[in-house]
Amino acid sequence: MISVIIAGIYIALALSENEGAILKTIMFLVLPMACIWYGSAMGTYTGIVRGQYISKPSPGCLVAACGWLMLLMPFLLKLIYKP
Repeated sequence: MISVIIAGIYIALALSENEGAILKTIMFLVLPMACIWYGSAMGTYTGIVRGQYISKPSPGCLVAACGWLMLLMPFLLKLIYKP
């Protein structure tokens, strides 16, 4: 539920920009939200991804944690590089 609220905040902020910003924001949110919601299913994938071979499944909690990191990265970068 918290991930939906954070995604909604990102989309609301993009609405104040322009139409291109909304599309970019939605495209950015796809992977982190999928990792958070479907971490266990995504962690079981093995095979070739971008030329790299994944031989062992990843723990679902680790995939979800990476999804949270990706989701919060714009906020964290804004805190670090505050003008």
